[in-house]
Amino acid sequence: MKLTVKPLKQKDAGRGLAAIDRASMRELDLENGDYILIEGNGDGQAVARVWPGYPEDEGRGVVRIDGRLRQEAGVGIDDRVTVESADVKPATSVTVALPQNLRIRGDIGPLVRDKLSGQAVTEGQTVPFSLSFGPMTSSGQSVPLKIASTSPSGTVVITDSTNIEISETPAEQISAGGRESPEGVPNVTYEDIGGLDDELDQVREMIELPMRHPELFQQLGIEPPKGVLLHGPPGTGKTLMAKAVANEIDAHFQTISGPEIMSKYYGESEEQLREVFEEAEENAPAIVFIDEIDSIAAKREEAGGDVERRVVAQLLSLMDGLEERGRVTVIAATNRVDALDPALRRGGRFDREIEIGVPDKDGRKEILQVHTRGMPLSDSIDLDQYAENTHGFVGADLESLTKEAAMTALRRIRPELDLESDEIDAEVLESLQVTEADFKEALKGIEPSALREVFVEVPDVTWNDVGGLEDTKERLRETIQWPLDYPEVFEQMDMQAAKGVLMYGPPGTGKTLLAKAVANEAQSNFISIKGPELLNKYVGESEKGVREVFEKARSNAPTVIFFDEIDSIAGERGRRTGDSGVGERVVSQLLTELDGLEELEDVVVIATTNRPDLIDSALLRPGRLDRHVHVPVPDEDGRKRIFEVHTRDKPLADAVDLEWLAGETDGYVGADIEAVCREASMAATREFVNSVDPDDVDDTIGNVRISREHFEHALEEVSPSVTPETRERYEEIEETFTTSEPETEAEVGRTFQ
Repeated sequence: MKLTVKPLKQKDAGRGLAAIDRASMRELDLENGDYILIEGNGDGQAVARVWPGYPEDEGRGVVRIDGRLRQEAGVGIDDRVTVESADVKPATSVTVALPQNLRIRGDIGPLVRDKLSGQAVTEGQTVPFSLSFGPMTSSGQSVPLKIASTSPSGTVVITDSTNIEISETPAEQISAGGRESPEGVPNVTYEDIGGLDDELDQVREMIELPMRHPELFQQLGIEPPKGVLLHGPPGTGKTLMAKAVANEIDAHFQTISGPEIMSKYYGESEEQLREVFEEAEENAPAIVFIDEIDSIAAKREEAGGDVERRVVAQLLSLMDGLEERGRVTVIAATNRVDALDPALRRGGRFDREIEIGVPDKDGRKEILQVHTRGMPLSDSIDLDQYAENTHGFVGADLESLTKEAAMTALRRIRPELDLESDEIDAEVLESLQVTEADFKEALKGIEPSALREVFVEVPDVTWNDVGGLEDTKERLRETIQWPLDYPEVFEQMDMQAAKGVLMYGPPGTGKTLLAKAVANEAQSNFISIKGPELLNKYVGESEKGVREVFEKARSNAPTVIFFDEIDSIAGERGRRTGDSGVGERVVSQLLTELDGLEELEDVVVIATTNRPDLIDSALLRPGRLDRHVHVPVPDEDGRKRIFEVHTRDKPLADAVDLEWLAGETDGYVGADIEAVCREASMAATREFVNSVDPDDVDDTIGNVRISREHFEHALEEVSPSVTPETRERYEEIEETFTTSEPETEAEVGRTFQ
């Protein structure tokens, strides 16, 4: 039967499987676990184990195989192959040869058998074998095992009863045994790329089609595309994608690393560029890959030296000069796309610009599946959970996460390893397992690389640590958590989530504490900005700081941006005279970021202030900081809850009544109540230390109690920080916000004068 080759899903790669849709399986009379022979147009062939196809393939006549099987069969994606049932005998014994640099003491046979169980192998074949750990391989790389001999001969399948023997001769010295062995195992295949299916399709359409079927373009009377520019944040997989394309397409591949071709001698840099393109043309079809193209093709008007300008001009003429380039495609990668010379970014040079963005939840799961494919994971690990909790992580960050989890597991068994010995015990290797605890430990030390400069550890404050303020908490939940937790409801209601929240109220009422709790509960990235740190003595730098904060927040959404004491950078415009006007420019920049032409997707701004009258009124209108939340002086019930939070773990005497305390503290805010509890604890400690001999402290420490008298003393020491007049002012402001338009903000200012 003729079937079309498609790539296998990431999680199933490397297991010698061929996924065939059920209709084709019935026609070929195949069952799950049977073996088939896959033959390409040439003389390449591969044996694979049948696996039921994915639901989306039903009736399409496709066979999905991974990069190694495609290479053995000598076929690419979308090629037609002949598939027939194969008679494969179970192997009684198989001798495998290990690479020379792999030194393991003891019998590694059972480990090899477990990993390769069910795979069909032939003498002379190179099989990737993942040890997952160890100094001999970097994370994710496989050890190439060579099949030295099999009994019986021919293609056999490794079963649980197969005897695996390790050859004395290293793999490098064993011949391919008459079989045309491909040159090693491909380093990167399409199955090694997770979360970039759409981008990969676009790249393949631009590069594979012209190389395989130039007649299509001739028929249409158009030139095939000349170049693809991949751009996006660092670590998203641009270089990896270029490598995979080069491996999968049977084309000559040339790499230009920007700084390598730069030379101090006049004309030499351009000559090296010409040589690369000439060699590519001689070996057409060919791909020229320019990594970090911004280092050699920056904007000419901004280039510092003459060499850089000449290199850009040379590259332009090579990409579409007088000579036709033939079947040569250029792929370039950069994470600074705006730094490139604009002449390169037009049709005929780089025809297609593909953004390789930060992966979403499904993409992150695929990437984690790629990197944990060969790991001995414990059953308790749920990759969905880690995909959900890694907002803003790019592929490189997720690879670091899996590598760090593996290293944590390795640290656990390091005491059992004899590091002085040249060889590792095979039993220790078999006992290795990565557990849930290893992943949790690894997650603590890894943060999104794009947020590194502004990353703030998400606070461990929860709603339970905030006493009272139930209305305020509810409004914050609605504004921040609901759009993230129930996006489908907002979509159904055709409703935009609020852009920002302004929390105002007297000092000490818990505004910053609420912001910390929101950041924790929303499970989103958190960027904290202390107003004055954005201000800079150089013109334009302060506004640039605001732009960068929002740019980072967008690329790592969902993100909460927290401006503490926003009145310090967003004062009313037109009031100040004599300064450089930096405050006014920062306000203008904030306004355009919050409500400019670019949409803020999944980014919420929280700002706090105790002087709302000083804030520019344009910031407070709907569409910017549109929810105004008054964090009031707590009432009696609120004070009781705050006392409960602060005395939760304190040894209180039975006579201490929190309701009595709440009644005695009218006008006290959260910070005052915390001070009362601290002062009462200090009074009890002072009394205890003065009455006990230092040697008896350990024996009597359990008897210490904080009594009512200690609290009475604390109430004398700590007075309320908010006066009745201040409270009235904030209540007037709340009325102003709720009953009038922002234009009457001047009235608010008067209440403070």
